[in-house]
Amino acid sequence: MSLLSIGKSGLLAAQVGLSTTGNNITNAGVTGYSRQVAIQSDTPTLDQGFGFVGTGTEVTAVRRYYDNFLATQLRNAESNQASLDVYSKQIGQIDNLLADPTAGLSPALQDFFNGVQDATSNPASAASRQAMLSTAESLAARFQGMSARLSEISSGVNGQIVSNVGEINSFARQIAELNKSISALSTDGKAPNDLLDHRDALLTELNKLVKTTVIPGDNNALTVEMGTGQPLVVGNTAFTLGTAGSPTDVTRMTVGYVTDNGNFSALPDRVLSGGQLGGLLEFRNGPMDRAQNSLGQVAAALAVSFNAQHQLGQDQNGALGTPFFGPINAYVGTNSHNLASSTAEVSAVVTDAAGLTASDYSVDYDGANFSVKRLSDGQVTQINPFPQTVPQVIDGVAYTITGTPAANDNFLVRPTYNAAKDFDVLVEDRTKIALAAPIATAAPTTNAGNAKITAGTVDANYLTPGNALTAPVTLAFDKASNSLSGFPAGQDVTVTVNGVATVYPAGTPSIPYTDGAAISFGGVNFAISGTPADLDKFTVGPNTSGVGDSRNGALLAALQTKNTMDNGNATFQTSYAQMVNYVGNKAREAQIGGAAADAAVAQATNAQQSVSGVNLDEEAANLLRYQQAYQAAGKVMQVASQLFDTLLSLGR
Repeated sequence: MSLLSIGKSGLLAAQVGLSTTGNNITNAGVTGYSRQVAIQSDTPTLDQGFGFVGTGTEVTAVRRYYDNFLATQLRNAESNQASLDVYSKQIGQIDNLLADPTAGLSPALQDFFNGVQDATSNPASAASRQAMLSTAESLAARFQGMSARLSEISSGVNGQIVSNVGEINSFARQIAELNKSISALSTDGKAPNDLLDHRDALLTELNKLVKTTVIPGDNNALTVEMGTGQPLVVGNTAFTLGTAGSPTDVTRMTVGYVTDNGNFSALPDRVLSGGQLGGLLEFRNGPMDRAQNSLGQVAAALAVSFNAQHQLGQDQNGALGTPFFGPINAYVGTNSHNLASSTAEVSAVVTDAAGLTASDYSVDYDGANFSVKRLSDGQVTQINPFPQTVPQVIDGVAYTITGTPAANDNFLVRPTYNAAKDFDVLVEDRTKIALAAPIATAAPTTNAGNAKITAGTVDANYLTPGNALTAPVTLAFDKASNSLSGFPAGQDVTVTVNGVATVYPAGTPSIPYTDGAAISFGGVNFAISGTPADLDKFTVGPNTSGVGDSRNGALLAALQTKNTMDNGNATFQTSYAQMVNYVGNKAREAQIGGAAADAAVAQATNAQQSVSGVNLDEEAANLLRYQQAYQAAGKVMQVASQLFDTLLSLGR
């Protein structure tokens, strides 16, 4: 090997080094670019007899500095950051809506019960009654407005899910195409560095949409999977994702695979974690549903409990009260595959405020029995008997199932999801507000004893056909037997003393008298206290002059502070406050998590850039080093040329 060839090889190697260094410098600001370096090695030496003499150098590869572990760590950090960022933005909207001191629910609830209390204080006042109706309409408008806003947020989430799926498909196709190109160009241990960087940049953007797992393959091809192993890209093939309305709720967007023939197969939300898509699904399945259901729970509980009490009152026309608010019918979604062979239908109506939860329910038929599964904790209750004779109440909801079911029939029941949207006022005539009690009691002034009878109340049993009083019932005290007689012949009488109830069957001629004992029959409740004289009388009958009566109004107003919800452990206000607190805590958690995610991304970026990033100071030094090597190699070639010229001159 001549000295000229040795110099030439050095010159070429230095030229490649200069080109590589220059490329690093010019791409230092390009996102995703990985630093490259020219790898040199010496060429084979030649045996000259006296020893081996070198023949020069060669560039064996242009290697990019890349650490798969650090790159994966960075992608995961950015996926978590994107998830928390979109989650925080979405939950912030709900937090602002619920906690607003003027536009939230609390002021409207307070105004409504203030109106009830004012009407109770002035039951004969037309103005007070009309004001109560006005505050009720305002409350209904507030429920409906908040529900509409939550629905808008939900629709926005659906739109973003569709957009994200479209972007995921685009990135998946590009990665598959790059896999094909990279595999074709990856020969003899060489790889197209620019295409590898481009693919890594696409993987970074893809992970900002959904968290993936990257598995290296042959010839630098990659397999990209989601969740628990669902494929997205395998070699040169990209799987296509699509969106469709849920079979049981068309307003709820689901994500799944779309086959070549257009069939859609939904994926469980849990496999689509991380990234913007994962954050959207986590938000929708958590705070979004919780807020909508909890708001509806308050609306349903208020409507049901207020209606129940209002129907136990008497209006200004002397009639029993009617439902004040509209009925709360649960949303029921039917899985479409039932329709071919099943005629089963499920209806669900909220009937009990105390037992009502904010959970959704799945109603399933296994071929023999229907079961109702509470989705929040998985508790299952069987419909028994089936076919039904009467509706079965489960968690405050009365289920009615009709028709002929088929095996695997499935229904989604959301008892409170639409309750705020459907909340409306039925009573429009102020005279039909039932502030009075339907019964009146009296102790004649001719009684000789000092015993008194309470004003009396009624309960739900009073509404049972045949129980409502149409004429006064006169009770007489017999001193000899210390008993009361005159109770209706067809009704049981219950006497409660110190919390202990004794039931006397219908037709019992007389009931022992106990001072202060609570007495009830046919839904009528009262107490007699004191010492009655022989033949003293007490009357219980229909209220014939209830215009100025507000006993039922007081019970309606008392619902504001009564523990009506959560099995008797929460008021309307405290239940709403719990929801606001939950959303606020989640919003704060998202903010804290977002700050931590930002720090994690910064750390992972620094670690990844320490390996793959371009350091301009280092590249400047390399530039000088390769420049000097180039000049030195050129000097070698110059010396070789001069020596050759010397040899030629010897022959002249």
